[in-house]
Amino acid sequence: MKFALHWLDALLPARVRPPSGVAPVDPLLLCCALALMLIGLVMITSASMDVAARDFGSPGHFILRHGLFVLMALVAASVAILIPVRTWERYSFALLVFGLILLALVLVPGIGREVNGSRRWIGLGPINLQASEIAKACMVIFISAYLVRRLDEVRSGWWGVVKPALPLAVYGVALLMEPDYGAMVVMVATVAGMVFLGGMRLLQLTVVVLLALVVGGMLALAQPYRIERLKSFSDPWADPFGAGYQLSQAQIAFGRGDWFGTGLGNSVQKLFYLPEAHTDFVYSVLAEELGLVGALLIIVLYVLLVARIFIIGRQAEKQNRFYMAYLTYGFGFIIAGQALINIGVNVGALPTKGLTLPLLSYGGSSLLVCATMIAIVLRVDYELKCERLKQPPLEMPWLRRLLRIEENAS
Repeated sequence: MKFALHWLDALLPARVRPPSGVAPVDPLLLCCALALMLIGLVMITSASMDVAARDFGSPGHFILRHGLFVLMALVAASVAILIPVRTWERYSFALLVFGLILLALVLVPGIGREVNGSRRWIGLGPINLQASEIAKACMVIFISAYLVRRLDEVRSGWWGVVKPALPLAVYGVALLMEPDYGAMVVMVATVAGMVFLGGMRLLQLTVVVLLALVVGGMLALAQPYRIERLKSFSDPWADPFGAGYQLSQAQIAFGRGDWFGTGLGNSVQKLFYLPEAHTDFVYSVLAEELGLVGALLIIVLYVLLVARIFIIGRQAEKQNRFYMAYLTYGFGFIIAGQALINIGVNVGALPTKGLTLPLLSYGGSSLLVCATMIAIVLRVDYELKCERLKQPPLEMPWLRRLLRIEENAS
């Protein structure tokens, strides 16, 4: 933690550093994010070695890849934290189109890669890029800009509430064609939460939620495999070696973990019993090896992380920086939603969905996007502090030149 703060302090020139005793970024938010990333690296190492040795002939296959993803995420975060928030607002529509292009490319034969019956990835050599992870962030960036421009419409009638549903519907159709039902649920919930915080009336929210539940229920019942998942969720032990296999094995992992776990590296369920032990179900392995105490610690870290994000968003509202506020709230909803769904699936409280645990599960796209979102929130916090202290925020020379050109052109 101290190393990270010293690194950030050295990055900022003396003329734009906050006064002594004031951290350039939110210490608790940074600490929680780094802790989750490091715990994830340790748990993926533990959960993946046997599977990697069987499938790739090298126990360190997933460890090396995830270590590379962590480094890439830190680099991406280091770049994102230097970009002024107004730049994201200026390019919000372009990013919305970019996200849609990625979702469309996934469906193109020869470009999109199919894994376990779903076409969600774009092949980039040895790396698979999950388009939905980037698309969710692009949608938040666009909706934040929309709320700032059309805040009066959102607060005065239905038309301002319906407009965000149009790009959301286009994204939703693309996600259903992959299919990626989980990403669509997170995206819809995030946009609804952002619009509600923007001033949607309670009656409007109630109608939107009921409509979303009806449509979501119809979509869930439209495919046989989703019906099977709902049946296995209601009683996984009715078919413990068939449809309920994943969930029943996850529950065994939690049961074996007891209070303090079996010890790091001593999980039995990761030995080919629990499918996707290092991705969607890494939380179950963590609960088995670190026990209830370790599992609750992860929940505490997520609660602190999301709470700090929303506190920063609230501070942005107090300073009348509404784009910063909605952007921060949107990222908070994404992280909270994915963490809630993944942990809910692992403990058997929700039907099985292919959503990663933010910052902790194996997955390069998710890690890169989550780290970038955290970095943008840290940038928001930094700019808000500079504004309160009446100091200019740091901007890299090439960014200053780019922004100056754009301002002159406008």
